[in-house]
Amino acid sequence: MANQSTVTEFHLMGFSSNQDEQILYFVMFLCIYLIALVGNCLIITVIVLNHQLHTPMYFFLVNLSLTDIGYITTTIPKTMVASWTDNRLISFAGCVAQVFLLISLAGSELALLTIMAYDRYVAICHPLQYRLIMNWDACTQMAVAFWITALIYALLQTSVTFRMYFCGSNIIGQYFCDVPQLMKISCTDTKVNQILIFFFGITVNSFFVGFIFVSYGYIFSAVLRFPSVQGRYKAFSTCTPHLTVFSLFMSSALFSYMRPKALSSPTVDLISAVLYTVLPPVLNPIIYSFRNKDIQEAVWKIQKKIKSLLR
Repeated sequence: MANQSTVTEFHLMGFSSNQDEQILYFVMFLCIYLIALVGNCLIITVIVLNHQLHTPMYFFLVNLSLTDIGYITTTIPKTMVASWTDNRLISFAGCVAQVFLLISLAGSELALLTIMAYDRYVAICHPLQYRLIMNWDACTQMAVAFWITALIYALLQTSVTFRMYFCGSNIIGQYFCDVPQLMKISCTDTKVNQILIFFFGITVNSFFVGFIFVSYGYIFSAVLRFPSVQGRYKAFSTCTPHLTVFSLFMSSALFSYMRPKALSSPTVDLISAVLYTVLPPVLNPIIYSFRNKDIQEAVWKIQKKIKSLLR
């Protein structure tokens, strides 16, 4: 080990080595990034400007949009720069920061989706106590708690990852610093790291996912007992966007990290990473815009105000 040089920077794998194709990828990722930014900023703006949407449900939706903006910003701008300049190098410190931010923001997204499931559970199963349980102090405390939890979790995962030595190849088979790819190029035994990361991941993720499933078990049980069809439809319509977003996030994450080795290849790894890091931030605001009548009505009101000001 003493005779081997320590890695001070990493070389990220690109989508193509052809210059024309790199420009095409730059334009494609720029469009994706702008769609994500505009969509999430629109959700935030609409909720902030509309006082009728100043409720716990939309408070957490604003936090989700902020998380999505940070989530996609952690990877896409670096990818765009690499495609434009053909420079795929990232410093050791930059790689550490990217891993920490990705894990913390992904953890925050899962924690937020868990809190939003709890919010729907209280609204549907305990409607008379909703304002008492989901008061603003409680919402603020839950928001602070999930951010702290996500940061601690990310700190543990990042510490476990970068306690490894990197003294050989510095080529990461991904377009961002991905923990499994870092383990592949480490020159130390990664068994302990794999066990610790697996333990942290199973413990934390199982809690959040289990909580969401239990919450929706109670929700569906309560909704099916509603006497009117209209009441059941209204209750399900408030849950549909959240369930869709949760399913999208978990399915893309599971495909990225839990798929069999037989389905693994450099191309599939790149595509699965795009699904995991890009799709949720892009589609979440679209899902909430199309599936939420309150958001749609608020957008129309803002459009009318803008048109009246321009006249």
